Amino acid sequence: MGRQDAPRAVVLFDGVCNLCNGFVRFVIPRDPRGHIRFAALQSEGARRLMAQAGVTPGDADSIVLVEGQRAVVRSEAALRIARQLRFPWPLLYGLVVVPRPIRDWAYDIVARNRFRWFGRRDACMMPGPETKDRFLV
Repeated sequence: MGRQDAPRAVVLFDGVCNLCNGFVRFVIPRDPRGHIRFAALQSEGARRLMAQAGVTPGDADSIVLVEGQRAVVRSEAALRIARQLRFPWPLLYGLVVVPRPIRDWAYDIVARNRFRWFGRRDACMMPGPETKDRFLV
């Protein structure tokens, strides 16, 4: 994907969360065409995208998916991200048939405990030279 091409999706993630960083490292090789880009929630670029999509910071504490001017959070974001990856991960999107309150309940349990279970970093993840163009500043 060239720099002037608009990304199909931007994943905003908690840059100090080990689980969120692991998720980003999981997504990158499973999106070989580079349709998904990334920004830490703590970055100016993420704040700008959230404001444009109408997401308040209180609604976004772990993963947000921005597609154009629309943003989705929690389980909906995770499922839509999975749908954009190479096979077999799009099959997870079938979980969309589970009612959103149940999906979000499970998501919230993990999100609420992510630092205790997976730890946190002192600073946001820095991408390596091979993936630097996938990250917004």
